[in-house]
Amino acid sequence: MSTVGSRAFQKARQEKKQKKLVETQLTAAYAAFRAGRQADTQALCAKLLQEVPTCFEAVHLLGVSLVSSARFSDATGFLTQAVALEPNSADAQSNLGWALVNCDRYEEARVALERSLVLRPNAPITLRNLTIALLRLKQGDAALAAATRALELKPDDVDSWCNRSVAELMLRRWDAAAASAERALTFNPTHFEATVNKGLAHLELHHFELAEATFNAALAARPAHAELRAHRGRLYMLSGRTAEAEADFDAAVTLDPRLQVGWQGKAQICMIKGNVAQAMAACKRVLDQNPTAQVALTLLGACLGRLGDIEGAIARFDQALTVQPDYDEAITKKIFYLDFLSGADFAVQQAARHYWWVAVGSKFPRRKLSPRSLDPDRRLVVGYVSADFRTHSAAFAFLPVLRGHDKAQVQVNCYSTSPRHDDFTTKFQSAADVWVEASNLSDDELADRIQADGVDILVDLSGYTTGMRMPVFARKPAPIQVTAWGSGTGTGLATMDYFFADPVTVPESVRPLFAEHVHDLPSVITIDPLLDIPPSPPPMLQNGHVTFGVYNRIDKISDEAIALWARLLGEVPDAQLVIKHLALNDALVRDGLIGRFVTQGVPDARLVCLGASERSEHLRSYDRIDIALDPFPQNGGISTFESLYMGVPVVAKLGRGAASRAAGGILTAAGLADWVADDDDGYIRIAKSFAAQPELLAKLRPELPGMVARSPAGDVANYTRCVEGAYRQFWRDHCAKAGA
Repeated sequence: MSTVGSRAFQKARQEKKQKKLVETQLTAAYAAFRAGRQADTQALCAKLLQEVPTCFEAVHLLGVSLVSSARFSDATGFLTQAVALEPNSADAQSNLGWALVNCDRYEEARVALERSLVLRPNAPITLRNLTIALLRLKQGDAALAAATRALELKPDDVDSWCNRSVAELMLRRWDAAAASAERALTFNPTHFEATVNKGLAHLELHHFELAEATFNAALAARPAHAELRAHRGRLYMLSGRTAEAEADFDAAVTLDPRLQVGWQGKAQICMIKGNVAQAMAACKRVLDQNPTAQVALTLLGACLGRLGDIEGAIARFDQALTVQPDYDEAITKKIFYLDFLSGADFAVQQAARHYWWVAVGSKFPRRKLSPRSLDPDRRLVVGYVSADFRTHSAAFAFLPVLRGHDKAQVQVNCYSTSPRHDDFTTKFQSAADVWVEASNLSDDELADRIQADGVDILVDLSGYTTGMRMPVFARKPAPIQVTAWGSGTGTGLATMDYFFADPVTVPESVRPLFAEHVHDLPSVITIDPLLDIPPSPPPMLQNGHVTFGVYNRIDKISDEAIALWARLLGEVPDAQLVIKHLALNDALVRDGLIGRFVTQGVPDARLVCLGASERSEHLRSYDRIDIALDPFPQNGGISTFESLYMGVPVVAKLGRGAASRAAGGILTAAGLADWVADDDDGYIRIAKSFAAQPELLAKLRPELPGMVARSPAGDVANYTRCVEGAYRQFWRDHCAKAGA
């Protein structure tokens, strides 16, 4: 026999032997695999691969067996080999993808799973696993498409229904997410993840009772599930049940000390309770492990804002928006705090509001309204939407109007978007013809109710403050929409028609920057006269020195304001400064504020810090000060009126945004334009001039309350008629346009 022939014979003989070995060993390995004996499967495959290293079936089966043993990292190596040996194996690509998902290598998993689907498009399991990879990659639209395709092929796949609900939650399609979770539960009523998804969807829909029942059912099955406890904590927090929320967040972080949603909830509860230091510590726990956690960045920004570090706050909001450009909470917080930022003018502030409209509001479909009577003189249905129908500074600004409406001309509907009620709430309820508890309604459900109620003019009373329902206004469920009083700075919404202001607060030159048409009232806000507490004599008559006062939120006290007040105290050497706000009960806030003054050269002995008190006591404490100093760039509003009604005049300075001109507008409308400065030097000059005239202050003090009550700013009956006149004009213009 020739040498060549001998080699061929030997090769054929070897191949025959290997083939027999492969058949024998694979048969045994597959049998072991089907019997669940993974150790035997892996040993048989490993032995076979020693003899035949390129045996695709053995490599693939070994990888699959390792997946079944949850040894995902080891599995990826063998499944990668299998794919290299047989690139056109749909199974190998699919199994590799699943192993990679379990190794948190989501982008590689996506590639492998998509290659598998090219080879075998109609594979429900592969589509289900691809959905999971896409969810981990935060690709909500793609995940929803993959889950939907999987369900077209296998409509009873519980996990795919569950995955679909997760994708819909990610895309903020709350109703759809709830429906998908319910569908999963029809196939498996005890499916834990589907139950949780159902609860989360109803939580976002403000269906608090249903969400609570669902979470409780899930917790009955897994009482030590940390994330679920945190989600129930969120529910309690949104429902106004702070103590229960705190207990759940505490339990969540005890069960899992690294749980982000738990620590974020702790931060929010600490903020509600006024403990900024603990809130910041909770944010740090999250950011130490995940520096790009947008929720924690936003909460930390809010903490910094509370401490008066407005630039630091804005920087954190911008970091969060870099991570998620359409993160609603970061945008709204940035809008809110830009009103406190020195140097932020009308253009910057309105651009931020426009950003919310583009990133969030414009994505909600506008409502198609049913035809209604276009009689220009008929009684109008006016709907007021607010989270502040309770004891809150904003409520003092709109209660006089709602209570004073001419019911022959205006039907008052109140849509209360907060679960928090108190004695003040009853005053709004008595002023309303229709009262709707809207805190447990989703944005769509609230829009439905407003439409069903036939509201002609819908009024926003919250702006971008806590509890706002701007997405409802983005849907435009009423033909005319107005923003007013609660946060008079504009909204940026293309669906908001009018904005109530005054000529000082919003000068004509900047009005083109607003999305709304600016309509002037006598002043940007009013409040009921405070005539029950007679003003006391100026304390300077007894003290022998002037006492200035700042009775405003601490986050309104900017570094620029402190620098100017320090200059004033330097030029009036014997003067004292009283600062009063409830946040000063927090030692961190109080010490931080005093430190900022000391840095500007003001000894702490010249400062008096007062914390929270009942409103009557708060008002009486004005007898400690001679002249109030208005902060900037965020002015006082209600506090300006309160000071004037207590006989204490206010020094204000006009700025470059609506919030930095509000006090000037109020003082001008109250007949005190000579207390309004155009610049820092003017501010100092006014304060020093009046501080040097104790007799004038003594004469002015008892006269101020009546003077303000009779002025355009304080005459609430006339103010309300002006509001009603505006509504009537808006309606007539609408009727003329609609009937044209």
